[in-house]
Amino acid sequence: MKMQLKLLLILIFSGFTAWSQVEFDARVSKETLGVNERLRVDFEMNQDGDNFRPPSFQGFTVVGGPNQSISKQWVNGRASFSKTFSYFLQPNATGKLKIGQAEIDIDGTTYKTLPVEITVTGAVDVPKDPNDPAVAAAENVHLVAEVSKSDPYLNEAFTVVYKLYVSRETSVTGWNEVEAPKFSDFWNQSIDEKQFKIYDGSFNGKPYRYVILRRTLLYPQKTGELTIEPLALNINVEAPTNRRDIFGMRILRPAQIKVSAPTRKVKVKPLPEAGKPESFTGAVGTFDFDVTASKTKLDAQEALDLTISAKGNGNLKLFNLPKPKLPSSLEVYEPENEQDIRVSVNGMSGKNAQRYTIVPQQKGNYPIPPINFSYFDPATEQYKTLSSDEIIIDVENGPATLAQNNNKVPVEAQKQFSYIKSEANLISKNQESFFGSTIFWSMLGTPVLLIPLVIFFGRKRREYQNDIKGNRLRKADKLARKYLGDAKKNLGDQTAFYLALEKCLHNYLKARLNIQTSEMSKERISQLLQERGVTVETTASFLKLLESCEFARYTPASSVAMQHDYDQASQVISDIDKQL
Repeated sequence: MKMQLKLLLILIFSGFTAWSQVEFDARVSKETLGVNERLRVDFEMNQDGDNFRPPSFQGFTVVGGPNQSISKQWVNGRASFSKTFSYFLQPNATGKLKIGQAEIDIDGTTYKTLPVEITVTGAVDVPKDPNDPAVAAAENVHLVAEVSKSDPYLNEAFTVVYKLYVSRETSVTGWNEVEAPKFSDFWNQSIDEKQFKIYDGSFNGKPYRYVILRRTLLYPQKTGELTIEPLALNINVEAPTNRRDIFGMRILRPAQIKVSAPTRKVKVKPLPEAGKPESFTGAVGTFDFDVTASKTKLDAQEALDLTISAKGNGNLKLFNLPKPKLPSSLEVYEPENEQDIRVSVNGMSGKNAQRYTIVPQQKGNYPIPPINFSYFDPATEQYKTLSSDEIIIDVENGPATLAQNNNKVPVEAQKQFSYIKSEANLISKNQESFFGSTIFWSMLGTPVLLIPLVIFFGRKRREYQNDIKGNRLRKADKLARKYLGDAKKNLGDQTAFYLALEKCLHNYLKARLNIQTSEMSKERISQLLQERGVTVETTASFLKLLESCEFARYTPASSVAMQHDYDQASQVISDIDKQL
C-alpha cells in the first residue's frame, strides 16, 4: 500500500513539473528559400504571457501578421496550452539572414527565443496556383524605370521616370515605398507629382494602364558606368482568380505583392579636353552671360554694385562664376550670391548671380576689364566663350590719386602739399651757436628715438593687414552703418528704403556674428544671438525687422510704417551692441 502511494505521488509530481516548465520557441516553415518565396515564422509558448516583443526582422519585409492563435486541450487527465504568434516574411536580398530573438514576459520573468539563421538563394521556380490572387497580381503589375539618356556628359541633365503599369483586369488600392534609390553618384532633385493621372499605354505588346509615380532630375558627378538603384514598392491589389461567381464574372481577391524596378545603368562621358578654355569652371548647358554696374559715375566713398550673372538652362547650382579683376585702389567686399533657379524635368533654368559691393577711395577713372565666361554645350558638343564689355567707373569727387599713368602729379595733389616750404633754411643765422645747441641735439636725437616707434607701429600695421577675418568684419560693420544711413535718406521710397535696411541688417549680422548670407536662416540667427547673451525680446525684434523687409516686397507700406521700422532698427542695433 505504501509503495503504491509513493508511485502515485511521483507521477503527480512529475506531471506538475512538466506543466510548470516554460517553453518559448521560434519555428520557421523552411530554412532555405528563394528570394521570390515567402517564409512563415511561428513563435510558440506553452504558457500564456504578456508584452510579446517580436524581433526587427532585419533583411525581410513583413507581408502578413502578426496572427495569433490559442489552443487548450485536456487529454487523459493532462492539460496542455499553446499560444502562437505567426508572421509571413518576404526576403529583401540573397545571402545569410538571421531572425533575431523574440521576447515575452511570463509570471514576471522574461523569456527569449534563440536566433534562427535563414539562407536566401536566387529566384526559384514556384508552383503557381491559378486561384492565388498574388500570382495573378504579379503577372499583371509591373514597375519600370525609364531613363531619358543612357550616355550623358558629366554634369549634363537627364531624367529617370518611374511608371507603374497595371493590367485592365487588376485594380490597385494603395502602395508604400520599401526601398528608395539613393543616387549617390548624382546631384538629384525629385519632381513632385501634384496629382496622379492615369494614362493608357502598352506593356510587352498588351494594353495596360499606367501612372507616373516619380520623376527625378539627375546630374552625374562622376564619369564611367554608373548604376541607378531600383525603386521597390509594396502594393495592395485586387486581382482576378480563375473562379467565377453565379453571373459568370471572375472573382477578385485582395493580395499584397512587392514589385521592384530593374536596375538601370548609364555610361557618363567625360568633357573633352581638346579646346577647353582657361575660363571654363564647369558650366554645362546653354547660357547667356552679363556683367552690369549699378552706377558708373559716383563720388569717392560711395558704393556701387557690380553684378556678374549667368542665365539659361544647365547645371546652374554646380559651377562657379568667374571673378572680376579690379584695380587695387577699389575696395571690394565679399560677393553675395543671388539665385533664381527653377527645377523641372527639362533641367535647371533661371539665373545664378554674384553681387560685389565696391567702394572707390579716390578720384579718377577705373576700368573694369572684360570678363570671360565659358561653358560646354552638349547639343553641339563644343565649348563656347562669352565676354562682357569693359566698364569704366568714373569717380568725380574725392581725394585724388598721387600718380596718374603719365607719372605727373595732378594739380589737386600739389595743392595738398602747398604748406611745405620748397626752400628750407636749416642753418641758424647765428652760425657759431648752432652746433651743440638744443636744436642741433634735437635734430640729431629725434630719428634715434623714432626708430622704436616706427618698428612698433609697423608691426601693428602688418598685424592689422594680416587680420583678414577682422578686416572683413570691420568692413561689414562699416557697410551696415552706411546702409542704415541710406535707409534714412530713402524714407518714403518703399523699395529703396527696405532694400537698404535689409542690407544693413545682413551686414550687421556678418560683423557681429561672423556668418555669411547663405547661413542666415531665422533659426540660426536666433540661436547665435541667444548663445552670445542677447535677450529673447531683442532677438525677436531683430527677426521681426527681417520679416518686414521680406513682406515689403509684396505688400505696400506707409511712411509711418517705414519710420517705425527705421527707429526700431536703430534701437535694436543699439541694444544688441550693448548686450554683446
